[in-house]
Formats: sequence, structure tokens, C-alpha cells
Amino acid sequence: MRGDTGFPRADAENDFIRARRRQVMSRLAKWMRREPDDVNIMLPYNEVISALGQEGERRLGLQVIQLDSIVGSVDRTRDFDRYFRPTSGRTRQRWERLALAQRRGESIPPIDVYRVGELHFVKDGHHRVSVAHALGLRTIEAHVTEVRTKIGSYDIRYRNDLLVKNDRRLFLERVPLPGEARAAVLMSDPWEYTELGETVEAWGFRLMQDEGKFLDRLTVAKRWYEEEFVPVVRMLRQADLVGERTEAEAYLHIAGERFRLIRTHRWDDEVIDAVRQSKKRR
Repeated sequence: MRGDTGFPRADAENDFIRARRRQVMSRLAKWMRREPDDVNIMLPYNEVISALGQEGERRLGLQVIQLDSIVGSVDRTRDFDRYFRPTSGRTRQRWERLALAQRRGESIPPIDVYRVGELHFVKDGHHRVSVAHALGLRTIEAHVTEVRTKIGSYDIRYRNDLLVKNDRRLFLERVPLPGEARAAVLMSDPWEYTELGETVEAWGFRLMQDEGKFLDRLTVAKRWYEEEFVPVVRMLRQADLVGERTEAEAYLHIAGERFRLIRTHRWDDEVIDAVRQSKKRR
């Protein structure tokens, strides 16, 4: 909590000490709970953009943004943790100058951020964000540049989430699903996107052989979703074989089991019964 003794300079010094103490205690608590290493690590902007795939950007000008929406940095990920608490005493002098100015009511320049979806990444103004957090503020003024990406930034919480996003982007480049289909095919394991991509491409190859003509990726993706994925998922739901997995995860798993059990690419009651019986024996 913000402390006020009536002496702004002393209060600014105490602000920094409290922020550093919180950062150390948070790191210790993470270690004791055996949480993943990336829980308290700030998201690196370049890694996020690499995973999502940049398409373009535009300047939105000066805006007031929520501090909680600032989750990463362009180049200062080592100086502050995920909640912009200082990770060492290296930033203390500059930090305390800004805290003192803030407490005295002096004008503080807006920060510069990139906006990716609903997330913000600091380009300039890391100390100002850190001080604002320490003083209990909820918003901050920022010059905002919006960055458009190939896939959305939803569900990104930690650095490890970028693995899933990166493999999903690569999957959608191989299997360019449109609109509703794109949203329906979701995986939690990044490697499964690679496996599903190969499965769809193999399905498309067999389709082209059957029809004796070449089909582009967009056509294969659309037909796979409509002629294979949707009907099969409907069958799996009727047979209660989806469970707690996503529909795409269930499809990929059952498709593998189908071929392992009876060496076929077809779907019918015999296939579903064989998979169900195999599941009961486990």
C-alpha cells in the first residue's frame, strides 16, 4: 500500500523499498509453490510478435490505458518482473526520481506502448509504469501503436503460451481454415498442431488422388473441415468419445486409434465401436 509520511522524498525511497520487497517475496513464493519459471517473467514483445505473426501496424495516438493490460516489454524484460516490480537495485535512482515527481504532482510524460489485441507492451516508460503500479494507480496515459497479427493474442498469459500460439500460426498457414472453422479447431499441446497439420495434408492428398485433380490449400482446408472434421466430431459426440478434450484433440486422437486398430481411413459404426471397445479395455 502507498505510504505517506508527509515527506515526499522519504516516501519515494520507501516506495522503492516496498516494490523490491514485493518482488523478492513473490519470487520466493513462486519457488515454494513450484510454479513454472515463466509465471513472474514479463512477456517479450518480439517473441509474442514472432509467435503471432505481424501483418501491419497503425498509430492510434494518446490514450488512457489500464495498467493491468501492460504485460510485456520491447527490451527491458530483465529490469522488471511481470508486475513491473524492480528486479534489482540497478534502477533505484531513476525510479525514485519519478516516484518523487509523481508524489509532488508534477507532470509525467505519457509512455509509449504497442497494442497487440488487448495486451500492451512498453516501448518507452518502464519506470513510469513501475511507479504507477507501486502508487496504486489503475490507469496511465500512453501513445499507442496498434499491431495487427495473423492470429489473436487471446489466452496468452505466460511465456510458455507462445509455443502453442506459434504452432497454431504455422498450422493455419498449412491449413488456412476460414472463420468459424478456424475458431473451432483448437489444441492445448503445441505439437498436436503439427500432427493435425500432417493429418489434414494426408487427407487432402488422398482426396486429390480420388478426384484426379489438384486442389489448393484453401480448398483442402475447407473441404476437410466440412466433409471430415464436422461429421466425425458429430459421430464422436454421439458415441461419447470427446470427453474433456477439445473437438480437435478428440478427432486427432481417435483418428490415430482408428488406423492403429483396423488400418483404415474410413469412418463408420464399425470403426467407432472398435475405438470404444479399445477405450473400455484400458
